[in-house]
Order: sequence, then structure tokens, then C-alpha cells
Amino acid sequence: MSGGDPGRTQRFAVVRTPGGLSFRFRPRALAVSAVCLLVALGLGVVLIGSGDFPMAPADVVRTLAGRGSPADSLIVNEIRLPRVAAGLAVGAALGLAGAIFQSLVRNPLGSPDILGFTQGAATGVLAVIVLAGGGSAAVASGAAAGGIATGLLVYAAAGRGGAHGQRLVLVGIGVAAILTGVNGYLLTQADIIDAARAVLWLTGSLDGRDWADAAPVLAALAVLGPLVLVGCGRALRMLEMGDDAAHGLGVPIARARLIMLAAAVLLTSLAAAAAGPVSFVALTAPQLARRLTRTTGPNLLPAACMGAALLVAADWAAQRAFPGHQLPVGVVTGLLGGGYLVWLLVTERRTGRI
Repeated sequence: MSGGDPGRTQRFAVVRTPGGLSFRFRPRALAVSAVCLLVALGLGVVLIGSGDFPMAPADVVRTLAGRGSPADSLIVNEIRLPRVAAGLAVGAALGLAGAIFQSLVRNPLGSPDILGFTQGAATGVLAVIVLAGGGSAAVASGAAAGGIATGLLVYAAAGRGGAHGQRLVLVGIGVAAILTGVNGYLLTQADIIDAARAVLWLTGSLDGRDWADAAPVLAALAVLGPLVLVGCGRALRMLEMGDDAAHGLGVPIARARLIMLAAAVLLTSLAAAAAGPVSFVALTAPQLARRLTRTTGPNLLPAACMGAALLVAADWAAQRAFPGHQLPVGVVTGLLGGGYLVWLLVTERRTGRI
């Protein structure tokens, strides 16, 4: 069967359970999600096998299945797997958060990088490092607190009726500009060691990440992922048609928007806490997913899988770009995402949307 926006035919499949429940899904969207997930996992296996002690993908899979030697198990499970798991989780969280933001504001520029939430997480980290000299746990807490506080500030400044569309984008850009100045001032107040540590974190990196870094993001995905995909996915699709149409279809607009915004801010903050403010993944992943699925709507699951694949691919490229020298993953995503942002702005300008 078909449905969706006028002018575009969208193919749906309906599954009915013996209990009388029915589920509607888009086969192409599920196929794109599955392919992106397989690519992400395959790149993760390749990444685990890379390094000073190279391993073939078959050896990596055998070790992950518990049939490797003690030396292989140590390298794979204790050293390399936590980093890859953190990359997959952070990419998925950013892709999902970016899809939520872009759907809420109905603008392809709606992402944590543009709306100021990434800068807010950075402010929290800089405050912890410069003012308190905290360790890794304090840095993660500072990032989460800074992102959440920025979300509350942007929501309050935009007003309940403005938590969507151009007003939220403009308020977010203004808050981001203010926080960028605050972050620059905090860096000038730090000593050289703390400043170097802060700059490294601000670049975005997966180097040295362990299970303690990955666990909060994985837990957030396990809790917020089903909530967003199953509990609020329909409401988000209705909100994209406008508040009047969503209200007419029985969507509790204010509550749904607040829940989705809170989930996206929390995912962004925890991702920043785990890997730093990795730029542009939240901007590009939903757009690429939408182009591959060829469907309107938030495309939440494809965006999450695409984000995981993009971040792992960027980390692999960061380790291979310059032999003997490893780049932070944020450098690669910044270069590629910046080019994509320029292309997106030019495209939107030509279509008259900006």
C-alpha cells in the first residue's frame, strides 16, 4: 500500500500479529538501515583488526566469538573493541539526534552543531577542566550537564510556541555564538597543560576510549532508542506536516515536542561526553539516510545506522590518512562535513529555501 505526502509515492508494508496488532513499515527504509548497519559492523571488524598488531577479519570474528587465543582476546576485547563500540554508539546517537532536530525544526540545517548544543557541551567540559581540574569522569559529567543546560536555555529563549522552525534555529545560532566566545575566554584562563587537554577534547577523538566511556551512550540508546522509534515516531511524522495538522490527528503537540527535544539533547550530550564534540555527523547522517530511503519523514532508524557507519569510517580514515600519525576523528568529520554543509547551503539557496 502507499501513503505519505502528495507528489511522492511511499511504499508501506503492514504486518499483523495474531493478537490483532498491526505494524506499518517501509521496506526500503529497513533495507537501507540493514545495509548501513552491516557496513558499520564490517568497518568495525576491520578497525579492530588494524593497528601495530594486525589481525585478519576472520581472526577478529573468531576472537569476538570467544574462540581466540589469550593474546588475541586481550587485544580485541580489552583494547580495541571498547573504542569501536564507543564509535558505533556515538555515531548512532548523533545520527538519531540529528534526525530528531531536523524533523522538529523542519530544516536540514537543524543539528546540534548549528543549534548550539555541541558548544554547550564544550562549555561544560572547559568549565570542569579550567575551574576544577577534573578527571575523565568529571569531564563526561561536565559535557552532559553543559549540553542539557544549553537545551533548557534554547527552549526557554525560543518559547514553547517557538520550539520548532526558524525561531529555534535562529535562537540556537545565537546561543552557539555566545558559547563560542565563552569557550574562547575559558581557554585563555587555563594553564598550558589544561589548555592542551581541552583543545584535544574539543577536536573530538576516540583515542583511548574504554567501556566506561561507551557505557552511558549505549545505555541511552537502549532506553531512548525504543522510546523515540516506537513511542514518538508517529508523532514526529505528524509534526512535520505542521502543528494544525498534527493537532487535528490527535497528537499532543507540546508534550511530544518536549519529549523529543529532551531525548535529542540527552543523546547529543552523552555522545559529546564520550568522544568530544564530533562535528557534522548529526548534520549529514539524516540527510544521507533520507536520500537513500527516498522517503519523507524523520527516517530515524536509517539515520542512526548511517551515523554509526559514518563515524566508524571516519575513524578508520583518521588512522590511515597519514601513516605513523593518527588524526582525531573530529578532524576527518569536520573536513568532510564542512564540505557537505557548503554544498547543502548552495543547494538550499538555489531552491529558494534560504
